[in-house]
Amino acid sequence: MGMSRLLAPRLAYFAGVARTEHVTRAAQEMQVPQSTLSRAMVRLEQDLGVDLFARRGRTVSLTPAGRTFLGSVERALAEIERAADEVRADADPATGKVAFGFLHTMGSETVPGLIRAFRVDHPRVRFSLVQNYGEAMIERLRSGELDLCLTSPVPDAPDLVGRRLDEQKLRLVVPADHRLASRRRIRLAEAADETFVTLEPGYGLRRITDDLCRQAGFRPRVAFEGEEAETLRGLVAAGLGVALLPPPAVPRPGVVELTVTAPRAAREIGVAWLDGHPDTPPVAAFKRFLLSRRGNLLPE
Repeated sequence: MGMSRLLAPRLAYFAGVARTEHVTRAAQEMQVPQSTLSRAMVRLEQDLGVDLFARRGRTVSLTPAGRTFLGSVERALAEIERAADEVRADADPATGKVAFGFLHTMGSETVPGLIRAFRVDHPRVRFSLVQNYGEAMIERLRSGELDLCLTSPVPDAPDLVGRRLDEQKLRLVVPADHRLASRRRIRLAEAADETFVTLEPGYGLRRITDDLCRQAGFRPRVAFEGEEAETLRGLVAAGLGVALLPPPAVPRPGVVELTVTAPRAAREIGVAWLDGHPDTPPVAAFKRFLLSRRGNLLPE
């Protein structure tokens, strides 16, 4: 790392001199003083401890070591140019990219609808989409892998900005042949003796489930833990337990979904981003769009 930091500022100069084989012509093409270019080449050779050029006045030719070095330098400069093109393209207001994370439960209907609506006015903006649970997405925000994420609960951390966008009611999902299946409403305390299927610890919905059960006066007896809400619905349909879940995108046979009257069963959905992180134009536009959907984020 020390040698690359030492050499990097002179590599483009070296490639220019090697291409023209003439210090004066290279200085004119790169619009730098000839003396600056000459000193840079001398210093480069001193730092490497190798002669890169054979000199005849202001005309130079590459030594065998110089030719070997030039091949690697050209590849390195081309990669830098490619990276610069890529980040410029990602920041382009019309065709740039947004790295967007969201909960698994938002993937089948909510997020596709949001992106479709956003692209009415921004038809060429590209998206890199990541589905994950809340804590994992927050870590990817912090690492710079994501620009924005939809998550629940709305994070409260000094390095993050979180904005509440909407609320999603949770239902108690029971098998179609369950003793409670004829009901439309239920107090959660009435399910205290039931076996629950839940998401794994670390998921926001798991924390909400545990908290709601605690408010109802019991600790849920968990038989199965999963990573995806629709898998849990399948387990409920198979008679393996009950679950607190957000509404499905498409009604699932084999289960009945009951309104929970007490305690109030809902989860907040919010958008989060890294505080102080500069937005590219496409990210800023999508952030404004999401905030404009406050109270109207979720499909009816």
